Amino acid sequence: MGHSAAVWDYRAATEITKDWNGVDKIVLRSPRGASARVSLHGGQVTSWRNEQGEELLFTSSKAIFKPPKAVRGGIPICFPQFGNCGSLEQHGFARNKIWTIDENPPPLSPNDSHAKSFIDLLLKPSEEDLKCWPHSFEFRLRVSLAADGSLALISRIRNVNGKPFSFSFAYHTYLSVSDISEVRIEGLETLDYLDNLCQKERFTEQGDAITFESEVDRVYLSTPNVVAVLDHERKRTYVIRKDGLPDVVVWNPWEKKSKSMVDFGDDEYKQMLCVDGAVIEKPVTLKPGKAKSTYSEKKTMPNGCLEEFLLFTSPPFYLKQWVVKKIF
Repeated sequence: MGHSAAVWDYRAATEITKDWNGVDKIVLRSPRGASARVSLHGGQVTSWRNEQGEELLFTSSKAIFKPPKAVRGGIPICFPQFGNCGSLEQHGFARNKIWTIDENPPPLSPNDSHAKSFIDLLLKPSEEDLKCWPHSFEFRLRVSLAADGSLALISRIRNVNGKPFSFSFAYHTYLSVSDISEVRIEGLETLDYLDNLCQKERFTEQGDAITFESEVDRVYLSTPNVVAVLDHERKRTYVIRKDGLPDVVVWNPWEKKSKSMVDFGDDEYKQMLCVDGAVIEKPVTLKPGKAKSTYSEKKTMPNGCLEEFLLFTSPPFYLKQWVVKKIF
C-alpha cells in the first residue's frame, strides 16, 4: 500500500468520496490490503474485505442506497430502538439519518495507534427527531481498521438532555456465509430466548448448536462472552467475544419472508446470517449531563491480535464486543 508502519499516517489511509446519491463515503485501508467502507447514510459500515479481497459482510443486491431508506446489509446501527419494541420506526432512526464527520476527533491511544486508520462520525437529533423522540443526545461512532485488518466500531452515547432517557441498541451485523444450511452457532445452547415469530414468547434453546432449516428471529438472553458462528463450506469461523452486551440477536428471514421484502433477493437468505450483540430485554437508562454509554465491536482478521480498546474510560456502562474471523 506504500505506507510504512513507522511513519503511518491514518489520514493517508483514509479516503472520502461520494456515492451516486452525493452522500459521503469513507474508505479505510490497512497496510496489508484489508479495507472497510463506511457511509454517512446511517453511519453504516457497508463493506469489510480481508487481505485477499474477500467480502466478509453481506449486502443485498437489491439494497436501496437512497436516504432515508435503510440499507439492507453491512452493519446498521440500531438506536434508540431495536425492532418494534417501542413507538419509533423499526430499529429506530439512527440508521436512516445522515451523519457528519468529526474533523477534530480525539486521538487514538498511543498503545492502539499502530498502523490504524479510523474515522469518527457524529449524530445529533434534528427538530424532526425531537418531535418523535424528545430527547437530546450526542452519538459518536468511531470506525477503525487496524494493521491486521481488524475492524472496530466504538459507540459513545451522551445524554445532553435535562431528563433521563432509555434506549435499546444493537450492531445489526449481516455476516456473509456460503450456505445457511451449512452454518451453525455455538455458545447459545440451553439459554432462554424471546421468539419474535411467537409474539416474543420465552423459550429455552434445546439443541447442542443452532442450525437453520426455516426462518429464525430470536433474542437470546444473558448470553456468554463467547459465541461462535461456523461456516463449514468456507472453513471460516466468526468468534464473537463480548462484554456488557447481554443479548444476542439471531435472524435469518428464510424463503417466504425474503420474497416479501422489496430490498432483498428471493434466494439471498442462503448467503447471510445476522448475529448481533445487543441490549434489548433491559434497555439502558442514561441520566442527564455526565452519564454516557459506550459500546464496541471488534472484528479481527485471521491471525490478528486481540487488544482491548478503551476509547472512553469513564462511563457508567462499558460494553464491548469483538468478532474474530479465523480459519480453522
